[in-house]
Amino acid sequence: MAALAKLHDDFILYTTPEKFFIEPIGSSNELLIIDRVSQETCIKPNQGQIPPISSSRPICGIMGTIRLLAGQYLIVITKKNKVGEVNGQSIWQVAECEIISYTRTLSHLTEKQIQENKVYLSMIEAALNVPFFYFSYTYDLTHTLQRLHNTSPEFLQMPLHERADARFVWNGHLFQEFALQRELHPYCLPVMHGCILKTQIISINQCSLNAKPFIWTVISRRCCYRAGTRLFMRGVDQEGQVANFVETEQIIEYNGDRSSFVQIRGSIPLFWNQYPNLKYKPRPRLNPNGNHGGAFCRHFDNLIFNYGKQILINLIDHRGAEDVLEKAFKEEVDRLGNPNIRYESFDFHHECRRMRWDRLTVLVDRVAHEQDEMGCFLQSRDGAVVSQQEGVFRTNCIDCLDRTNVVQSMFARRSLQQVLEKLGIVKLGQLVEHQSGFELLFKNVWADNADIISIQYSGTGALKTDFTRTGKRTKWGLMRDGFNSSIRYYKNNFTDGFRQDATDLFLGNYIVEEGEGLIKPCPLEVEKGWKYIAFPLVLLVAIAMFFASVLTPSEYTTESLLFLLFWGSMVAATFAFIMAYGTEFVDHPKLCKVKAE
Repeated sequence: MAALAKLHDDFILYTTPEKFFIEPIGSSNELLIIDRVSQETCIKPNQGQIPPISSSRPICGIMGTIRLLAGQYLIVITKKNKVGEVNGQSIWQVAECEIISYTRTLSHLTEKQIQENKVYLSMIEAALNVPFFYFSYTYDLTHTLQRLHNTSPEFLQMPLHERADARFVWNGHLFQEFALQRELHPYCLPVMHGCILKTQIISINQCSLNAKPFIWTVISRRCCYRAGTRLFMRGVDQEGQVANFVETEQIIEYNGDRSSFVQIRGSIPLFWNQYPNLKYKPRPRLNPNGNHGGAFCRHFDNLIFNYGKQILINLIDHRGAEDVLEKAFKEEVDRLGNPNIRYESFDFHHECRRMRWDRLTVLVDRVAHEQDEMGCFLQSRDGAVVSQQEGVFRTNCIDCLDRTNVVQSMFARRSLQQVLEKLGIVKLGQLVEHQSGFELLFKNVWADNADIISIQYSGTGALKTDFTRTGKRTKWGLMRDGFNSSIRYYKNNFTDGFRQDATDLFLGNYIVEEGEGLIKPCPLEVEKGWKYIAFPLVLLVAIAMFFASVLTPSEYTTESLLFLLFWGSMVAATFAFIMAYGTEFVDHPKLCKVKAE
């Protein structure tokens, strides 16, 4: 691989009342200087400009800058954890960030603006605290091994942020001002959001089978287009971008040989929504007036360009509320008539009912021929390409989380078996699932991958991970799923509006404008209707009085029973009213109003 355009790594940040001085460690002849008043940014030779009174701290990289009501803020990475290595290059996880204001005082803001600025700051902090962000100073994390190989030497000489796949660069909006100045390019560090775990079990693993050590890696890249929370971000947009699009790459490195197998997931590429309304499972609604065909075609044109032939694995129900989406998805595939798209529908819940999870092998067998045809990327130690992956599984369920991850892990295991045989790590017929130590590692990594992707989208860990971890459904797993489902319900209804706003602000889907809150209204200034406060309060009082009526009397009289009946009726009536007007009690996004496409 050609040498990468140099990117600075660790720095010392010096802060004075007037300026930020950022000095690359190991480069004593250069300083990045940011004027906190004029906001001018430049590179100058290090000739003793740093005042002795300045405070200093080590930082690991610059995430970028963002404008809030108080003015410009600098976002820096203050701590990092090493995850492992890919192709001999170090991969890092962002451990801590700091948001530093250019301005030294808030005296130019009104009291109301100060409070609103605090809300904006908390949104950026919330976005940075969603696990996990990753980066590398020397390796392009946003591209698969195959994409990296199929590029020109000139492409590999470009600055890392310019050659990165924009779909997976989450701080692209933050460093756009730096990117305008060519001399600042060594400071533009692209950051990816997704999963390269650094927890109890890591997904960059030094493994060994038959006394042959190899490195096994799983990288999930989360797309920053149409990003957001589970119920507020569904389906496709006019540009063909879908919600919860994730590219997952499984890499094997052995004695210089390298292999890569890529899968993708993404929301059903139609105009549909499932906005929260206090019901446990809101009914998904297909937009009858949407131009589904145009967005559908743009979506798959993009996928075929990037990945080749598409094998669509649709895991949603063939009955009930999900059925309308299944039928519409199939109709659009048939209408498009593209020979590079094959549609395979598998009613996961029906096929695996009564704990018959062995039925998943039926799906794997159905598409085994297509998986053999698409193959994988395999490069020998001398640089020769043995094979390339000529297609991809695009898997989805309703959320593209729980069912999707179970099936993706099965495709990944089948690919892993084939690659380990080709590389001579296992003998023909020696099944990976029978190697107990590695199989445990495999299952736990894919279950952890499921949990992280689920937390990023839904706010909780994934469901059904007991099957991924153990190969079977367990009572403990069902209890855990029940707990996670309850937490999902609460977050999706009462906190996801804020989470969606945090994502939109961080990615630049909403930009805070100067004078907001003075010469133009601030979108945070949304007053809830009287029902939002009155009816929950009435419900709480009614519940309290109902239980008081149950517990207080030593004996029940006609009067006490009527009292009990009255407050019981008040509880039922108030609860029914709240559910009937459920959308008014949901925490909705304020910055970018959601609408049915």
